[in-house]
Amino acid sequence: MTELSYRHYHGTGNAFAVLEGTTLETGRPAFAISLCEDLDIDGVLFLDLETEPSPSRIRFRLYQPDGGTAEMCGNGARVAAVWGQEQTGESAFILETPAGPRRATVEEDSRVTVEMGEPTFEPDHVPIDATEPMVEEPFEGMPISAVNTGVPHAVAFLHSIEDLDLTAAAQPIRYAERFPEGTNVTVAEKTGPRAFDQRTYERGVEGETQSCGTGAVAIGAVATRVGLVESGQPIEISPPGGTLEVTIPDDGPATLSGPTAFEGAGAVDFEPETEQ
Repeated sequence: MTELSYRHYHGTGNAFAVLEGTTLETGRPAFAISLCEDLDIDGVLFLDLETEPSPSRIRFRLYQPDGGTAEMCGNGARVAAVWGQEQTGESAFILETPAGPRRATVEEDSRVTVEMGEPTFEPDHVPIDATEPMVEEPFEGMPISAVNTGVPHAVAFLHSIEDLDLTAAAQPIRYAERFPEGTNVTVAEKTGPRAFDQRTYERGVEGETQSCGTGAVAIGAVATRVGLVESGQPIEISPPGGTLEVTIPDDGPATLSGPTAFEGAGAVDFEPETEQ
């Protein structure tokens, strides 16, 4: 039995445990399933820090409550940057994620801005079984736009999202054959000229989370594409857990900005050999 230390953070209510990657190299899926259940969190981040060359690089791997992995996580990326600052005192990092490198900058009061890559609607890259981009297409009772912001999202703009049974509405889309790798399902309600409320059913969590950074960027990307907002302008996105700021430029990476918080540290016993 091995005792593993972790640090507990959240970004606008999206909660994660952080471990140094070298502390557990086998058995990660079973460990993530167990710890997510024990701590009621949305994922486990395994991070490895390299301080040379500058800026420092953080190898980023997210395991979700179902034991699977996600290529990118906006709130997890912000948490990783704050963890990196605690280790080094630096404020700028390159996060090496399965979705590609992402620059992150820690600002005052643990607010972090992450470059999220360029959103894509191309069917092969979402991916989705289609020959043309899916933009506000009726699908399973909602006007769905399919976009990849590091992970796939099916986005629907609705008149009201507060009372929506999101699980019931999302599951037929999340598991639809048209999305060969599955999809996150994000619904949004326009509340101002450049403001939206957000709710997201996350693939891998298999339920609604308090916040989803890639989902916030997906809202911004779709809103820009269909003309609800102008490109390059800051967009306020409000999931249940707080407020995020998203910018979708004409060219170049989208950005996601928002607060993070350190919740505490702990340790747990785990036997890697039990998960093979």
